[in-house]
Parts: sequence; structure tokens; C-alpha cells
Amino acid sequence: MTVAVCLVSRAKQRGRDSPTWKGWKWPTCFHSSDGQDPANLCDINEPLIDHSEGQLFLNEAFKIIIEEVLCKGTDVKQKVCEWKGPEDLALLLDLELRAEGEPQQRLLQRVKDVAKYSIKTSHPRFFNQLFAGVDYHALAGRFLSEALNTNLFTYEVAPVFVLMETEVLRSLRQLVGWTEGDGIFCPGGSTSNMFAMNLARYRLFPEVKSQGLWVVPRLTIFTSAESHYSVKKGAAFLGIGTDNIIVVKVDEGGRINPEDLNEKIKLTKSQGAVPLLVSCTSGTTVRGAFDPLDRIADVCEKHNVWMHVDAAWGGSVLFSEQHRHLMQGVARANSVAWNPHKMLMTGLQCSALLLQDTTNLLKKCHSANATYLFQLDKFYDVNLDVGDKTVQCGRKVDCLKLWLMWKAVGSIGLAERVDKAFNLVRYLVEQMKKREGFHLLWEPEFLNVCFWFIPPSMRGKEGNADYQDRLANVAPVIKERMIKQGTMMVGYQPLGDKVNFFRMIVLSTLVSKEDMDFSLDEIERLGNDL
Repeated sequence: MTVAVCLVSRAKQRGRDSPTWKGWKWPTCFHSSDGQDPANLCDINEPLIDHSEGQLFLNEAFKIIIEEVLCKGTDVKQKVCEWKGPEDLALLLDLELRAEGEPQQRLLQRVKDVAKYSIKTSHPRFFNQLFAGVDYHALAGRFLSEALNTNLFTYEVAPVFVLMETEVLRSLRQLVGWTEGDGIFCPGGSTSNMFAMNLARYRLFPEVKSQGLWVVPRLTIFTSAESHYSVKKGAAFLGIGTDNIIVVKVDEGGRINPEDLNEKIKLTKSQGAVPLLVSCTSGTTVRGAFDPLDRIADVCEKHNVWMHVDAAWGGSVLFSEQHRHLMQGVARANSVAWNPHKMLMTGLQCSALLLQDTTNLLKKCHSANATYLFQLDKFYDVNLDVGDKTVQCGRKVDCLKLWLMWKAVGSIGLAERVDKAFNLVRYLVEQMKKREGFHLLWEPEFLNVCFWFIPPSMRGKEGNADYQDRLANVAPVIKERMIKQGTMMVGYQPLGDKVNFFRMIVLSTLVSKEDMDFSLDEIERLGNDL
């Protein structure tokens, strides 16, 4: 039954000739004229929401979403963004919340305005972040999970999704190389990384859960300067302390040096500290570097240190026979963080923490045994109540979008996406090398293409005293111009002694060679006069 038929049917059942919509029906409790408490005047048999009118509104809102976000928002002839400054945007959106509600046509205009002035992250020329594009099967899963509105903590309220999450996590673990293990979907890769730290500490010092930090010696975490900032945040949040993050040297490609790691672990041991965890990265945020996992695992096993792999960005290479070698040795890790919402385009958010552990460490570490949720005398297997594995109570369903997309295209289809992205990067780099003014900082190992654009006025003047200062200003100016004109979006940043450079991320299935050529042409157009 279509939405329209469904609505007409309901309208007739309620004695209406047609489901014409005249706005929300206000209950009688809002029309007191004699000063009585409105709560005492409400007819509690009368619903406050009219399903027919509400579903008509939803139907019209979906039409706007399809047109503005999924049609215009993926069309190269349309803008990536309709940029407005914060003051102008606030006025356009009329953000103030008031006592009285608004009519439906006004609300639909608001839906359209939100879509119009939001960044179109599914646009083929959005290269700004480690997420982009759209998968329609995953999007259907997102719509469905929002409509069902359940909490993934017990089997009794989320039976489908408890079983589904278990299967998706099992399949992801198989790609890592584990036949057994555990895992949980987390609200972002940063949380996955923090959970790994917490688990590593609990494994060594389980008494910390009940007695607190005073029973724990000084702990140290080892990672590279190019790892994600959540390592630092996690150390601060868990009371380990950012001063106890030991930065390991990297090679010329931004990958951890295992020999330096070994020496630094030995040094901290000699100082009386306990080495807790090594956080490796598969796909660093800026360069896209992959740490040498096998060699790091040798060091971790030697010193009995928890090995965590932050593969939030790069984990999806495991689908590809051509590129999975980048994560050789991952099966030797204790834990892996993986964000399918990045390279696989499931949509935000979809972040899995995978564990090799089979001792129920995740639940032992995080459980609080709330008896109003996790009763032990339920009529089904209480091991299906997975909510106590996480520090959250409310937890969204993040497995459905990945499951539905995976069902639609299969592992082969997901591998094709990975391989296509690598091929597009290869093409982009080839074209870049043919053009004067584009200077690669490194040959990309992954999908991060890092480069400077040198305007004609600066070429051949590398020796000038002000060259680095002038170069540092190029990317920000070009970025401002492209955003204000709405033609494309590419990120930039400095790194170490390297002044601002572009970091172009190529991952969307919607991107073509034409978009690669356009991006180079557009950067030249926007920057040639600098």
C-alpha cells in the first residue's frame, strides 16, 4: 500500500472525505479561556498527533529531500554549497523557537531551507572530509532505523538488530582474520579508540573499575604524531594523562618506526611506568599512511602490550584483494576500530570496535548490571542483551545501513568501490604531474592526495625569504573562493614543518575522471592571480 493510499484509507476511517491537510489539530487543552489549568481540560482519549496529517507532512518532506538533497545535491551542474555567513544564515533560517507552532506549509519551507543551505556532502565535487557520497540502500536503512526508533540494548526491544549487529560484527571480524571475538558499534571512531584504551587498562588492572585511579601505576600509551587526536583525548578522558602519551618516530611516509617504538617501551619500563597500549593507524588522517602492523605486533608481543589498530579510515581496504596488503598483520592486534561510514559510504555514523578477545572482556569492563534492563530471569538467553558492553544506555541502530548495503552489493561490490577509488587517485596524480604549479608533497599510499598549488607569480622563487609565508596563504584563499562560489570543497592544513597544503580525499562512487580534471582546472582558475 502506498503512502497516499494509506492516508486516504485512514482519512475515510475517521469520517473525512479526503485527507486534505489544514495544519495540526490542536487539542482542546490549548483553548482554555477561563484561566483553568490546561492539563485538566485535555481529553486524554484524544491523541495529540494526527497520523494522517503527520504522514502527509512526511510525504511532502520526503519529496523535498529527494529533490534538494539527492537530485540537486548530487548534480555537478548544481553548487556544492550555497554559502552564507553566520549572521545572514541565522536570519534566513529564523532559528528562534517560540510558544506557538507553525502551519505545515511554513514547516515545509523550513525543510527546504535547511536542505538548500547545508553542505551537499554527496556532491561529486565534495573532497573535503573522510566521508562523502551516498549509497541508497544504506540510506534506506538509515530512514528505516530512524522510523523504528528503538534502542539497541536488549533483545526484547531490538530483536532484529541484536541478531543483525552480531552477524555484521562477525563478518567484519572475518575480514580482519579472526574466527572468534567480540565487538560493538560505537558512536564514532574516537569512542572506539577510547574503549580500546579502557579495555587494555581493565585487562591489566580490573580493580580500577571499582577502586579508581589510585590503585593504578603510571600508564603509558604509544602512538605516532600523525595518529588521530582522539588518542590524546582518550588519555585525558580516562585519567591516564596526555603527558603519558609517548610519541614514536615515523619514517618519511608517516609510518611508525618499530625500532623506535621498542626503544621507547624499554625506556618507560626502566622509569617504572607500565606500557599499556600501542595505537597504530591504518590510514592516517592527513597523509593516509599505514603503520607496519606485523613489525609493530612483534614489539607488542615482546613486551605484552595491547595492540590497537585505528583503522577508522583505512579499514575498508580489507575488502580488496589488491589493497588488503596495506593492513598485513592486523589479525595479530587485540582490537581494531573501523568506520564503514567513511570509505564504504554507509552514512554517519557507522563505527565498529572489533576485538579478538573471547573472555567477555567488553562486558566485564563496562557493565553496571542495571536490574531494570538486564534481568537475569528473562525467558530468553540474556546474553542477547548486549547493552552492558558499552558505557552508553541509549544506543542507535548503526548496523542496519551497513547490513542492507552489504546485502545489496555483496563483498565483491564493496571491493569494487575500494579499487575504483584507488584508480581515481592514480589518475588524479598522473594528471597533476603533467601540470605546472601542482607540487605533490608525497606519493599517496591511500586516498589522501596532499599537494601545494604554486601560483604563476611564485614559481621559480622558492629561495625568496617570504616564499613560505606566501605559500601558506595560497590554500586558505583558494578554499575561501571555492566555498563562496560553491564549485567544490577541498580541505587544507599544515603538518610539521610543511605550511598549508591541500588534502584532497577521493572516495565517492559518484566521482569520475571528469571530476578529477575539473578539480585541477578549478584550483588553477581560483589561484592563478595570487
